[in-house]
Amino acid sequence: MQDFHKLKVWEKAHSLTLVIYSVTKHFPKEEIYGLTSQLRRSVFSIATNIAEGCGRGTKKEFSHFLQVAMGSASEVEYLLILAKDLNYLDESLYKNLSDNGIEIKKMLSSFILKLRTDN
Repeated sequence: MQDFHKLKVWEKAHSLTLVIYSVTKHFPKEEIYGLTSQLRRSVFSIATNIAEGCGRGTKKEFSHFLQVAMGSASEVEYLLILAKDLNYLDESLYKNLSDNGIEIKKMLSSFILKLRTDN
């Protein structure tokens, strides 16, 4: 259907994934199977679902995968709050990561709406 590499929302999701992987390297070791793992899985799920949706045959299927990506982005949003509240992220880093996540959610929302109205 589409080349995901060309989508700005995928680029932003991929960039956020790279940053989250870098940041979580500094989380406490006892979080490796907890918060670190969950945050990494949820953030890469955003870009993964965008890519998978691009490989589907219909706009309806693509929209479904974008909706799943939106759910993952909401999960990331919460996990960043948790990481901040546990003092694993300082306020400025949290704000930057959170703002990027919210921007991705807005882009996904617009994309989903466009796919649904183009039918």
